[in-house]
Amino acid sequence: MAGVSHESCPTALVNAPVELVWSLLMAPGGWENVFDIRVLTVDPPGRAVVAQLVHGETGPRILHLRLTFRMVEIDPQHHALWLDVDLPFGIAVRENIRCTSLDGSHCRVDYRCNFDFPAGWRGAITRGLLSRALYSGPEDSLSRLKRAAELRFLGQAARRLRGSPNDAGPRP
Repeated sequence: MAGVSHESCPTALVNAPVELVWSLLMAPGGWENVFDIRVLTVDPPGRAVVAQLVHGETGPRILHLRLTFRMVEIDPQHHALWLDVDLPFGIAVRENIRCTSLDGSHCRVDYRCNFDFPAGWRGAITRGLLSRALYSGPEDSLSRLKRAAELRFLGQAARRLRGSPNDAGPRP
């Protein structure tokens, strides 16, 4: 019997430059400041690279639901990232995140998640029990990425207005 699958594809308009959103995605060691994950290890450490493994956990600290992310493909020119994610209960997810610049301070993020469940009755029951989370999980992750990018962009704009020495460019 073939496994059960599900696809979720939320999209968000982000009030931040595509480069800022991309920088958050390319720094998996800092994902706990963006997503609902406690990062345990990043191997190899540093910026995202193909074949890199990110081990983490989510859920209440007492539950410790383990997650493993594997970077499959990274296309910096098109701001696209493909990941394989291993979730508890034998659930595998193929994620594709694409960031498209709309102008100098806005972008669109498309987040495609393909969930695959184990074959047989266990997979069907697991999918049934998690059916609501199959939509809300990707939407929540995208919402957290959007919020983190927009807050960082607002902070950068505020520093520029104040003329902070941490400003990377000239004042308007």
